[in-house]
Amino acid sequence: MRALISLSKLTRRLLPSLAVARAPLPPLRRRLHAEPPPPPHHAPPPVASRILQSELTPGAGADADAEQEQQPAPDPLLDEFLARFVAALRPTLAAAFPTHARHVLDEMLRLVAEAVLCRLTGVEPEEGGAVELSDDLWAAVWEVSAAVRDGMQRDRVRAELRGYLHCEEVKEMTRFASDVGIRGEMLRELRFKWAREKLEEVEFYRGLDDMRAQAEAAANPVALPPPRLAALPQRKGGIKFKIHGLDLSDPTWGEVVERAAEAEAHFVPQEAKPIEGKAKKAEEKLMAVDPRKGDPAPAMEEWKEELLPKRADWMALLERLKAHNVELYLKVAEILLADKSFGATIRDYSKLIDLHSKANHVEDAERILGKMKENGIAPDVVTSITLVHMYCKVGNLEQANQAFQFLKGEGFPPDMKLFTSMIRAHLKSGEPKQAENLLREMERSIKPTKELFMDVILAFAQRGMIDGAERVKTSMLLAGFQLTPELYTSLIEAYGRGGHVGQAYTLFEQMRSSGHEPDDRCVAGMMVAYMMKNQLDHALSFLLKLEKDGLKPGVKTNLVLLDWLSRLQLVQEAEQVVQKIRKAGEEPLEMHVFLADMYAKSQQEERTRKSLKILEEKKKLLKAYHFERIIAGLLEGGFTEEANKYFKMMKSHGFVPSPTIEIGVKASFGVRGGVHPTGRHRG
Repeated sequence: MRALISLSKLTRRLLPSLAVARAPLPPLRRRLHAEPPPPPHHAPPPVASRILQSELTPGAGADADAEQEQQPAPDPLLDEFLARFVAALRPTLAAAFPTHARHVLDEMLRLVAEAVLCRLTGVEPEEGGAVELSDDLWAAVWEVSAAVRDGMQRDRVRAELRGYLHCEEVKEMTRFASDVGIRGEMLRELRFKWAREKLEEVEFYRGLDDMRAQAEAAANPVALPPPRLAALPQRKGGIKFKIHGLDLSDPTWGEVVERAAEAEAHFVPQEAKPIEGKAKKAEEKLMAVDPRKGDPAPAMEEWKEELLPKRADWMALLERLKAHNVELYLKVAEILLADKSFGATIRDYSKLIDLHSKANHVEDAERILGKMKENGIAPDVVTSITLVHMYCKVGNLEQANQAFQFLKGEGFPPDMKLFTSMIRAHLKSGEPKQAENLLREMERSIKPTKELFMDVILAFAQRGMIDGAERVKTSMLLAGFQLTPELYTSLIEAYGRGGHVGQAYTLFEQMRSSGHEPDDRCVAGMMVAYMMKNQLDHALSFLLKLEKDGLKPGVKTNLVLLDWLSRLQLVQEAEQVVQKIRKAGEEPLEMHVFLADMYAKSQQEERTRKSLKILEEKKKLLKAYHFERIIAGLLEGGFTEEANKYFKMMKSHGFVPSPTIEIGVKASFGVRGGVHPTGRHRG
């Protein structure tokens, strides 16, 4: 009864603008072969209809047999039509009555299908056996029927057309067309055209047979009992799908779908519960915790008791905490790693390690790594990559190498970022040779960048390791990179510190011939090379030649020259160089260091004290080698008190004196004697 009432309501809910199905549509004229072919059409076996069923009651006996004999012969097409019709109409009813149970919707569908069956067969229903449908409901029914009929017609045409594509007549014509030179798309079009013509010919004679059968049925009418539907029509049998020769109807694919659904459950997030009432108050209390002083565990326990959360709820809470306070998020996330309801995975550990490493919290990252190992979770590739970057950043080469070797042992090829981090970590630790080995390993799979080559060359050059710099320079040139002015200058400086005048000069001329103009730093590097070999005449000739070419020495070149002249105690020449430096508008700190050393060694007390006074005002800028140079000059000139003063000043700045300086200062005070008027101890 409930179904009948709902069915009457349905007629008022459906839109009245639904059009009534018209006469049968003509066959489709589009290119049917552009669509995927349907499965081959097979005539259904001559079994009893599973849709047209009569309501038989137990114990009917002979009456039931007689009534079964009067039932019409099974009609497979009608069976298929009703099954598709019910499947297509169900969503409409479900949308119109969302609150009805499934069995109510099933009864409504049975009543509508029975009315449609009576209309199709032309048999009048029994009184009280069927319901009357309104015009609006019939409009919806005929629209669905038209869609079902078109689908059945389309499937039938496809199946039959597929069969005629392989008939002997079409094959023979196709072979003939191929022999006369027709190929490709045109041959394909002709083959489908001939199959279509064959199908139309068969349909023509089939229509004649149908007309003859209808005429015979009209001449000898047979009264049939009104059909009744005892159950909803259902489509049965296995549907076969073939895509590019792959049979997707195999039961194996069902197992694949189940496994995919299980795997999807781990990745597709579930919906979190709404936070209301006491759970909301507990969350507000958790948000108010100071991560540096407070403990979020009590608030977390209260929130957990109120909400009974699952992993999805914890993840939603962590997202809110991260947006509110990152430090609190890190603390809560670390506590959750031990909570069973959270179900921590290796990704949760690696995410926290990554966040701590980016914030330079190495101890926190190592603590989480320790918890991860305690719980029996071994670091994977993602975690190891994070560890490599973290340890390289803080300069822990031992741990970085362990993580790097683990990655290679797992078969993971290091990428550009990993190699770059490892190479720069070795350069930072003063190991250019190890950086060069990594660069060679990198070249086997990845082309290093120009910056990496330059960093390694500069590291070798700064330590005076000429052979290493030359090897990497050759590799850089073979990789297709050209030397830059900065690289030329660095190599010249390296050759200069090593005293390789000939190689430095060759590189200097090569730089000029390649179109790069040497700067003041480059010329200073050449002067250092001459100074290491004490070739003052060659150095002066070199400078004169540059001046003729329009290159005047700058401040850095003059500083090197001043350093050299001060060591040779050429006071007048050194003071001339000082005037040139001051004319340039600069007074570098090194200039006063060299002057103090020179004046102290030449025992010019007044000028020495003047230079020391300037240096004392700039004592915060002095480096260890500056102190070493000043103290050595003062000791050699006999200014022991000033030497001791700068020795203590050097220690107060955190510099460790060399053994030579320390022994010299202690020895100078071990000799007792009177004080000279100049302030120097007399031996």
